Amino acid sequence: MTGVNEVVPEAATGAATGAAAAAALLHEHGHLRIKHCRHGLFIYNMLDRYVGRSLDRYGEFSESEIALFDQLLRPGCVAFDVGANIGAHTIWLAGKVGEKGRVVAFEPQRVIHQMLCANLALNGCENVYALWAAAGQTGGSARVPRLDYRAENNFGGIPLAPANSTDETSEGVPAMRIDDVQVPRCDLIKIDVEGMEQEVVAGAERIIRKYRPMLYVENDRRDRAEALVGALRSLDYRLFWHLPRLYNPENFFGEGENVFGRIVSVNMLCVPSERPIQTALREVQDADWRKG
Repeated sequence: MTGVNEVVPEAATGAATGAAAAAALLHEHGHLRIKHCRHGLFIYNMLDRYVGRSLDRYGEFSESEIALFDQLLRPGCVAFDVGANIGAHTIWLAGKVGEKGRVVAFEPQRVIHQMLCANLALNGCENVYALWAAAGQTGGSARVPRLDYRAENNFGGIPLAPANSTDETSEGVPAMRIDDVQVPRCDLIKIDVEGMEQEVVAGAERIIRKYRPMLYVENDRRDRAEALVGALRSLDYRLFWHLPRLYNPENFFGEGENVFGRIVSVNMLCVPSERPIQTALREVQDADWRKG
């Protein structure tokens, strides 16, 4: 779910207090906790290295992304959250688009999808359609690795398993295209699918050409970056780098210690070329974000 291998210069850190984080705890059961966070109630896995850890310690996850989306959406919009994980962004998206809007969330990990649905229920998000499915270029089925969710891991960074993997190491999940979803409009497609971004875009080409939504696409795989950039440009989009830090000094719990150090996510904001935009973001020149 995040380009945890990518870094920018170290951010300043401060002393941890933990008081607000402790006060926000509503329930704990084994490796699971429920806390009152910036954007609502969240059940999360304490053993998740990034999303869970950030919600636990800071009461939010990648708030810089939400700040960007806030400029792109309004009530009544339709957004896709592809690779929604447990809903750290989905819940906010649902509130932003409101009752007249809609969010379609894809999450292929069965256990993570269960937590996504729990968070949607906890926050009364009736305008979200949470699909247990892997988005891709074609429909059918896919495989996801079998994981031990009681052991520490980056559960937001799990790629699909090979198609020929066995039932001992993986389990089947439905696969579908974004184009197979019927929507009255489309304003934003957020894609974070661990190296499968180009396939998801290919499976959304009809909706992209019809509605010309903003796209927000992870691009942290060097071996796939050039092809992804080419695919997006072929749809007549301008691309801009967005590199949000995982740590927000103004986090919801007021926690001063930066446990994520220099980690950033490597994403692109993709804007239809016919749409005027004023932004301080750096336009993509080279598929490697370090170069351009």
